[in-house]
Amino acid sequence: MVLSKVGKKINDYATLVMFSHTIFSLSFAVISMMLASKGSPSIHTIFWIIVAFMGARTGANAINRVIDAEIDEKNPRTFMRQLPQRMLKKKEVIVFTAVCFLVMVIAAAMLNPLCVMLSPIALFLMIIYSYTKRFTWTCHLVLGITSAAAPVGAWIAVTGEISWVALFMGAANTLWVSGFDIIYGAQDYEFDTINGIHSIPARFGIKNALCFAALFHVVTVILLVFVGILSGELGVIYYIGLGIISILFIMEHRIVSPDNLTNVKIASYGINQIISITFLIFGFVAVIVK
Repeated sequence: MVLSKVGKKINDYATLVMFSHTIFSLSFAVISMMLASKGSPSIHTIFWIIVAFMGARTGANAINRVIDAEIDEKNPRTFMRQLPQRMLKKKEVIVFTAVCFLVMVIAAAMLNPLCVMLSPIALFLMIIYSYTKRFTWTCHLVLGITSAAAPVGAWIAVTGEISWVALFMGAANTLWVSGFDIIYGAQDYEFDTINGIHSIPARFGIKNALCFAALFHVVTVILLVFVGILSGELGVIYYIGLGIISILFIMEHRIVSPDNLTNVKIASYGINQIISITFLIFGFVAVIVK
């Protein structure tokens, strides 16, 4: 009985923080780490980057659920989530979030001084994002910028400084996440409009929002090309990966339209998980093979 309850609690938290979505920014963090270390990161660096990443993204998703609990309860799409259904208590999720963020800061301290100095900015972004939908349609970009802390932070963790490669990688991560978040947000167009929730679909309409998303993903590929050029560490294998990613982006945008949003989840999450894994595999091999 005790083990059953513990198992259920773990499953509830894994669902709460969308553990299966970890791959989205992890791939960018890993490739950034590999580039910064020229393919040879130390075990110490790998370990603490992963700990910092997991603490940050888990805490960010948990606090997002707390802050959005009332909105989620009203939305027919989200009212079955753990907090609206009282499967978890707000106080315990807040404590869980605090522990995750503490783990992130400790991991940053184990890496280098600049990581620690910048950690308050990362924490601020992870918390403020959940409030942005209440006052600005740029909330998707704020989410993207928050996600970009992964590759930029990984670079800083290795080198102790910021470079153009890291910034281009962060910009690509920003527009990639922002783009598929816009697609995902299209399904809440009516709810957002009625309840005063700000988003690009609610502000500009679904058709224009999907155009924004497509533009963001075109620029994402362009920025990743610049990453390859600037790094000097990536060759043909990397660009083959980008070619596959470009095809996946085209598929993603072809299966959704203003008149047909039935494939929104596949487009925004399913295909982008494949994109992330593709970027991770081809980027990793490219750095190793050179």
